[in-house]
Amino acid sequence: MALRPSLLAAPALASRRRAFHGEDESYTKARKSLLAEEIDLRRKIARVAEQRRALPPGPLIARDYRFQDADGAELSLDELFGPHDTLVSYFWMYGPERERPCPMCTNWLGAVNGNAADIKQRVALKIFGRSPAERQQAFAQERGWRALDFVQTVGDDYARDLGLLRADGSEDPALVVYKRGRDGVRLFWKSEMTAAMADPGQDPRGAPDIASLWNILDLTPGGRGTDWYPALEY
Repeated sequence: MALRPSLLAAPALASRRRAFHGEDESYTKARKSLLAEEIDLRRKIARVAEQRRALPPGPLIARDYRFQDADGAELSLDELFGPHDTLVSYFWMYGPERERPCPMCTNWLGAVNGNAADIKQRVALKIFGRSPAERQQAFAQERGWRALDFVQTVGDDYARDLGLLRADGSEDPALVVYKRGRDGVRLFWKSEMTAAMADPGQDPRGAPDIASLWNILDLTPGGRGTDWYPALEY
């Protein structure tokens, strides 16, 4: 049987830092209770990341998906890896029928842009969209994004095969991680939460399994969270 968060965190609670003097007993008690939950949440995140990294090899990508960069070059999925063996991709909702991209995709990509230089030291990072790459880049320049690489998915086979293009033409986003080996390119992990999985009070349009930079790092086979720190170059 799993231990309650307060029992799991008991040794750590004794070393709690107090930012200010003068807190009363009710605040101290409530803050320690919350801290126990925070420690338990951190441990849960670490367990989930470990389980994710331990996934067996995913399916081989058999279809020859094509992508076009802002220079007009047509590339295969394999060619998007560059020198890396892992490709982290994000398909955002910015199809040619949209006047502006999805606000939630925009919000998430803004945060990723700030960490993209670190991410790209260890993995390839590409942003996929159904609009031409130059149109995507134009929006990126408007937002002040300088570190993201955009490519267009040529045709709609990619979006349809991943279930990201609905019958009415609307789109869904997806974070997808690929691994390249001797036998070709395989799926490693993809976001699979659906609107039906949203808890009460949550926005079902969101992508709850898409999170921060460190979640992206833990998505990869070589991520392992803080192991990235000494490997990054500054």
